[in-house]
Amino acid sequence: MFEQYQFKNKLSKSKEIQSLLDNANGVCRKLSDTELEPLALDGYEYTTEDALDELGLDDELVHQLVEDYVIQILKSKFLFLDCIEELKKAQNSDKQPDYTPLRELAHKNLGVARNLRIKDAEKILAELMTKENLPYLEACVRALESCAIKLKPLCAYHTLKLIDIKNTLLNTFV
Repeated sequence: MFEQYQFKNKLSKSKEIQSLLDNANGVCRKLSDTELEPLALDGYEYTTEDALDELGLDDELVHQLVEDYVIQILKSKFLFLDCIEELKKAQNSDKQPDYTPLRELAHKNLGVARNLRIKDAEKILAELMTKENLPYLEACVRALESCAIKLKPLCAYHTLKLIDIKNTLLNTFV
């Protein structure tokens, strides 16, 4: 009986991961056709070849670093959105918006993307560092998250599940 449940659970998990990946591909496609068209994100496929050649690291280590990057981006998404919300509040109250926290966060993540030669993330993070159009920046954050999911869907699935569990626990005990 337990083995049957485990098999069904694996099928369900596989479907969830595929759904997550399909959604990420759809977001990238939609944003590439609209707000982020100049970045040409749709169709980009990351390979580790450049990172392997230029950094002189072994394949397993590069894959682990890419997984660490995916986790970092999925966690940073909330920080990016918090920064954008603060900028919106400043704009709405006629205060001078301070883009420094957003740009510092983008810069930190850009360094990792450059080291790993993740070209779509490099483009998006460069936009987050330089642009001031808040709806555009929100679209960049959505694209960044989707591009990270596409890199390592299984890792992204586990990370998002852990984030969801953590948020549920925080909301339960607050």
